[in-house]
Amino acid sequence: SSRDEDDINDVASMAGVSLNDENACILATSSELIGTVIRSCADEPFLPSAVLQEKILNIGKRHDIVELNSDVVNLISHATQERLRGLLEKLTVIAQHRISTHKGNDSYIVCSDTRAQLRFLENLDHLEKQRKAEEEREMLFRVAKSRSNKEDPEQLQLKQKAKEMQQLELAQIQQREANLTALAAIGPRRKRPLDS
Repeated sequence: SSRDEDDINDVASMAGVSLNDENACILATSSELIGTVIRSCADEPFLPSAVLQEKILNIGKRHDIVELNSDVVNLISHATQERLRGLLEKLTVIAQHRISTHKGNDSYIVCSDTRAQLRFLENLDHLEKQRKAEEEREMLFRVAKSRSNKEDPEQLQLKQKAKEMQQLELAQIQQREANLTALAAIGPRRKRPLDS
């Protein structure tokens, strides 16, 4: 009875396929291929070997490398091919993302004003630079105010830089005040009447 249940559960026997016959047929037809390596395509280098080897040797002269194995050239060629393949895959994903439309999504606003987009990106870049400059300025002022007994050359250099920055800011404030005073002395600007 257990043999009958195995036959019912065996899909191959239900389909009328004998696994023993199939194995014998496979072994008979491919017996000459057993133990051999089959490659789907020839192992050709991606870059020209002579040019690549010359370039590697030129770079290697700095590190006292005077000869190369051909496997090294093939390896670098394949690595270059894989790197380029990865970059192209990433570029493909980016290009597909750029052309995908977000019309159905309310979070996105379709905008064709390139100048406004560039202005927005420039403003973001300007704000990031301002933030970094402010962080550096605060760090320099903290170093300048610190009174440590050990005066290492790096800390002395930072203190000098902070002092120069303070003097520059003071000069800018004085210049701005002088400009405002000069403008106030000149008086309000009058528009010239247009000649008809």
